[in-house]
Amino acid sequence: MTRGKVTILGINGHIGHHAAKAFVEAGWEATGFGRADRHPVPGVRFVKGDAGSVADMRAAIGESEVVVNALNLPYHQWDKGRMEAQTAKVIEALGASGKTLLFPGNIYNYSPAHREVTSDLPQEPPTPRGAIRVRVEQMLRAAAERGAMQVTILRAGDFFGPDNRFDWFDQAILREAGKGRLAMLGTRGFGHSWAYLPDLGRAFEKLGRHRQEFGRFENFHFAGHYVTPEQMAAAIVAAAPVPLKVSGFPWIVLTLLGLTNPVMREVAKMGYLWQKPMELKDSRLDAVLGPDFGTKFEEAVAATVRTHFKVERLAA
Repeated sequence: MTRGKVTILGINGHIGHHAAKAFVEAGWEATGFGRADRHPVPGVRFVKGDAGSVADMRAAIGESEVVVNALNLPYHQWDKGRMEAQTAKVIEALGASGKTLLFPGNIYNYSPAHREVTSDLPQEPPTPRGAIRVRVEQMLRAAAERGAMQVTILRAGDFFGPDNRFDWFDQAILREAGKGRLAMLGTRGFGHSWAYLPDLGRAFEKLGRHRQEFGRFENFHFAGHYVTPEQMAAAIVAAAPVPLKVSGFPWIVLTLLGLTNPVMREVAKMGYLWQKPMELKDSRLDAVLGPDFGTKFEEAVAATVRTHFKVERLAA
């Protein structure tokens, strides 16, 4: 007997892939939705479709009680109403079904003036990108409050995890690891919130499992690992199979790349997240997840580093 049925919209993404794994391992009947089954997950039934089609999404959702909205747009295509339009299609696909929608939030909604970012803080985004995220969550809240669905947001920091590519970890910190160099990302002595993807995936499953204990709209903050650049660099150096020379990350490079690259231009605008300490905290979520829930920091970093260097050797 399964725990229930879940559909993961955007199963090829970072969150979608790890959430799918977690749901399957916990005994759910899982369906994955995407344009192609690029990263097959054993035990997941894949449904091919287009996120621009409400009918495609509705067919994939089917009888699932829980839906994980792991869809995303390229980083430089969030504006001009495109993110809101994508969210509107997901809301339409769920209709007035009363299903539970799990949504990945981020820290962009909050002002860097707050050292501790708790779920009861007012959302005061300092950038247009953050304002987009606030509007999207307001759309989801409105759908929940009119009784169409239950919405649970799980907010997390930057991602890292085994076999994960195209994130800060491999594109910035370990970008030149093959040359024996590691870039220390962030402001010395200031913590940064990181989410180990296998743990984050399991947190989504836990929220799906306990959904009947929650209200129509919930906002949870996933603490993950809050560490300084020095702590992250030390953990990577300890786990790496080769010696690494540590240096600071050249932020000016992002600004220069942004002159011609629209993705880098948008990334550079979010530099404040690495310059200010913003720690996600949520005692209520901690109680749901239970004691000793997460993977120890050094173990999580080691697992990530091992797969990175494996890929590096294959590419050499």
